[in-house]
Amino acid sequence: MDGILAVFIAIFLAELGDKTQLATIAFASKYGWKTAFIGAILGLAAVNLIGAFLGDKLGDVLPLDVVHKVAGGLFILFGVLMILGKL
Repeated sequence: MDGILAVFIAIFLAELGDKTQLATIAFASKYGWKTAFIGAILGLAAVNLIGAFLGDKLGDVLPLDVVHKVAGGLFILFGVLMILGKL
């Protein structure tokens, strides 16, 4: 249960004010909160299922510190690309 709570808190905080939340707000204004909520849950669940599955498989073949370094590098790369207007 501790792991679930840690993941929940991390994802919750990371998604606050994120473009996904802003898109959900826009969809809710058009389709209503129930439709936007269900659609957002299904979309996020699908994306996170892919991430969880890939993370589980990567953990089987790579040391955790390598996974952390690659993830950190990708965050930096995406941040730089966003600053440059490439994403």
